[in-house]
Amino acid sequence: MLVLLGLSPAFDVPAASAAAHDQNVSGAHTAVHGISPQTGVDSQSGADSGSVIKLLAEYKGPVKVMLHRTYVCGEETSSLGTVDTREVLQMLKHHPEWTAVRGGDHEVIMEQRMDDLSEACKRRAYIGMDKDGNLSLFDGPPKKEKVMRTFFQLDVHYMESSLSKDRMDELLNGIRISDLDDYNSVISTFSDYAKDKSEKVMKTTY
Repeated sequence: MLVLLGLSPAFDVPAASAAAHDQNVSGAHTAVHGISPQTGVDSQSGADSGSVIKLLAEYKGPVKVMLHRTYVCGEETSSLGTVDTREVLQMLKHHPEWTAVRGGDHEVIMEQRMDDLSEACKRRAYIGMDKDGNLSLFDGPPKKEKVMRTFFQLDVHYMESSLSKDRMDELLNGIRISDLDDYNSVISTFSDYAKDKSEKVMKTTY
């Protein structure tokens, strides 16, 4: 039997309880426990989405719920409290953008992708050139060498012959990023100087 939400097989799961919850789970189409939205298959167990939701509905007891948001830059985790599994299913119905995955014992984590920068990134993020000549995202100024993400290799010689000294110094010292528009604008601008020209068109990824 599939172990769900860190539950031991020793937990008593009523065999017929799913029918009583049909109305609650019918709208819970969000992927649960690592289910791929494209295939409806649980990435860890191979179970189809219906059976996983059924197992979640059958377990009567409290679970700890965490919300983990993954941003274009950064991530945040917060607690949503300890609730009954029926409330977990209601959360999924009301938040189709969430994906529920198993956490620790009696814990479920709601995963959410955010097309934005985290608050920490808005306060501290810089884009600049690392010591290997890559356009990179930094936590703090580049001189601290705290690289969070590397985008692409820059053609430094071409850039030095094309840009003013002030612009080069700005890149070396780090360009402050405070929102998603800044982030995309800087990447787009410097993609013109990517060593691999196939990297000129940058897409936002997580």
